[in-house]
Amino acid sequence: MDAELREQTECTQGLAVGPRRRRGRLVAGAVAVVALASAGVWAADSGTAGLRGITAMISGASPGAEDGVIPEGTRLSPFDTEAPAVRKLDGPLLAALQQATVDARARHIEITVTSGWRSRDYQQGLLDRAVVEHGTLERARRFVNTPDASTHVSGKAVDVGPTDAAYWMAQYGPRYGLCQVYSNEVWHYELLTTPGGTCPAQLPDAAG
Repeated sequence: MDAELREQTECTQGLAVGPRRRRGRLVAGAVAVVALASAGVWAADSGTAGLRGITAMISGASPGAEDGVIPEGTRLSPFDTEAPAVRKLDGPLLAALQQATVDARARHIEITVTSGWRSRDYQQGLLDRAVVEHGTLERARRFVNTPDASTHVSGKAVDVGPTDAAYWMAQYGPRYGLCQVYSNEVWHYELLTTPGGTCPAQLPDAAG
């Protein structure tokens, strides 16, 4: 790692550690950067967003509830608006989802939000991990969008569960204007038509 990159990394992380700890942190960081770069992460975004995601991995930082993270095992209703993942959804989308939830309950189907609004950093982290998992950015983009393209970041998309709720939405969502967007994601819905209208043709995946 050259001096310029070392200075940039330390500045970004706000490190205030002794020489020995700093060397250890930078060595670990260099290993992480090399591993991610070899998987194609540097191509994930031009400039700061990609660096931010990699820096977060180096520093051990992780997104929290304020970024839209829903902890594993947590069941969020579309009415749990104290959670940023729900509260920051686009208003008309949230209203349609809440109405669908009320009607689904009458049929003994409980709709939960498995992912809603996400911060840019959270979305970038998901993309970075997908690149590592799938090997290339092109493959990762089938499942995770960039922060600039993600409708989760703009608050205009919601992922629902469990499975019976997702399939109920696939069948009845258009009554509320809610449409399944990707054929490989039965859980991902956006407000793309008027209530009772016709949804646009589904895209094969997030890469379009």
